[in-house]
Amino acid sequence: MFTHASASKPPIGTTARTGQTCPESGVWKVVGTPTTTAPIAKGNTMPPYKGSAVTWKLTQYA
Repeated sequence: MFTHASASKPPIGTTARTGQTCPESGVWKVVGTPTTTAPIAKGNTMPPYKGSAVTWKLTQYA
């Protein structure tokens, strides 16, 4: 039985593509170069970066 609150959260390092629904609120970083970080809330659509579809990686929980 899991009692730790984060047990149901996607792990740090989870990835999501532009256009997908954000699986967890936190700080997300673009995989590749150039890169950036952005706070994205769970349920929002993962945004493009510099006009292109990218893969985002969760680096920190909100």
